[in-house]
Amino acid sequence: MPQYEEAPVGFGSLFGGNITLTGGPAPARAYIEEVLPDIVEGSIEPGRVFDRAVGLDATPEGYRAMDAREALKVLVRP
Repeated sequence: MPQYEEAPVGFGSLFGGNITLTGGPAPARAYIEEVLPDIVEGSIEPGRVFDRAVGLDATPEGYRAMDAREALKVLVRP
């Protein structure tokens, strides 16, 4: 799911072309050659990769945040 509160969510509008019979979205790397130039030029906003960063000692806290849906992805920094 998108990490943004306002997004065009729906099978046809956002995910329809990427859903497979296995149930997951197609790998993003399939679109790199097509969209990377637009990302570099700034005409496409790629979105955030990590919602939160934690230190190595707070790794369990990061997993709890993802489990509670308070964070989509957590970056663990040494």
